Amino acid sequence: MDKLTNIVLVIFIVAASACTAMRPFETEPVQPGIESRVSTDLKQLPGPKEKVVAAVYRFNDQTGQYKPSEQVASWSTAVTQGSTSILVKAMEKSGWFIPIEREGLSNLLNERKIINSTRAQNNDRNALPPLLFAGIILEGGIIGYDTNIITGGAGVRYLGTGVSGQIRKDQVTIYLRAVSTQTGRILKTVHTTKSILSQKLDGGVFRFVDTNRLLETEAGYTFNEPPVMAVTEAIDAALKTLVVEGVDDGLWSPADNGEFASYKREFWEKEQQEKKSTKDYFGLEKDNSLRKGFHASAGFAYGSYIGNYRAPMNTPGISVQAEQFLSPSFSLKLNIMRSEIGADNVFSEPYNSADLLLSSYITPDHKLSPYAGVGIGILAYDAEPRYAESAFFPAASGEAGIDYRFSNWLGFKVGVNYRYLLKDGIDGIKLGSVHDQQWNIVTGLTFKPNF
Repeated sequence: MDKLTNIVLVIFIVAASACTAMRPFETEPVQPGIESRVSTDLKQLPGPKEKVVAAVYRFNDQTGQYKPSEQVASWSTAVTQGSTSILVKAMEKSGWFIPIEREGLSNLLNERKIINSTRAQNNDRNALPPLLFAGIILEGGIIGYDTNIITGGAGVRYLGTGVSGQIRKDQVTIYLRAVSTQTGRILKTVHTTKSILSQKLDGGVFRFVDTNRLLETEAGYTFNEPPVMAVTEAIDAALKTLVVEGVDDGLWSPADNGEFASYKREFWEKEQQEKKSTKDYFGLEKDNSLRKGFHASAGFAYGSYIGNYRAPMNTPGISVQAEQFLSPSFSLKLNIMRSEIGADNVFSEPYNSADLLLSSYITPDHKLSPYAGVGIGILAYDAEPRYAESAFFPAASGEAGIDYRFSNWLGFKVGVNYRYLLKDGIDGIKLGSVHDQQWNIVTGLTFKPNF
């Protein structure tokens, strides 16, 4: 067994070394800029009847936030300060706008003065053409960068060997508006929100493999979504939305109405259908029909009892459950279980139990929801054992766990059931003021019958 353990540890070390192999003396060649996932849709917009001359004076970070740091003050900004350039590039990709320079207008005017002055000195009477003026101005900016919207993690460690993972979600929000230069009227305002995910996975071994021989190794991987790509994707999506909604409102026209209608059917309507799913401020989908009506569950149980013997048996069992939701947050639940109670080398007895519980779900509109419940129940032996005074033991019951719904009709549940027996002596001994208790870890599938 020790030899097998050492072999497994060696394999783990080799795998970890391969995963964390570094090449510090090699650089990567330059690559073209990465396009956002919305960039393709933006490029495939049908052409306009006439391009719109548009100016962007400033489209900057309006949050004023700096990168979070737990040790020292950081003066690096949380999001890019070059969002004006990103918007101008998106305007070019769309094919709907003629962007004109306004962010560096002072430099442009100075250069034109130099050209005119030089031509005048050389008796060159060719005047520069006038500057283009914009029909609309695109305004707005990055108005929100929220960090740690959702954080979480999970891990397991056994005998010095373990693995863990962590996740963090941030989000960036931008607003974009089109302003008429003739009237100053705000023609259209759109906004988009993009999540920024950070994930970390690591594992390691810390244990003695032999006397005075300590093995320690670790490996990990971190994925951080680039904030600049999140901003780029949000701007691309906002500009696409501005163009499509502007056509719907008659602000500008496509060259081919049929082609534009086909584009909307293929890309736009699908996107709008996805947006119809209600989401909360955390970006999590909400569905108030997930926990409604009648549900049934079936699964496995594993538990024991707390009594007067030092070595109670841990035994498996089966569990079925009928649940009627009174509201999305509360349900009335009947839990029936079949298992066994015993203590090593002392006694062993099969039992049946039934509990009526009032349960509350913390986040009923989300797929993942913690729950807790209280109620009353009874634990009954098949027949009255010779060592106990009764076969029936009433109990105060409680439960807590996590419920996850894959869909409206299928889910998964894992939790703990606890019973405090109102009548002592389930193991044949009445001792002290604290009664016997019984617990089970229960897991299984939940179904919603389509009556």
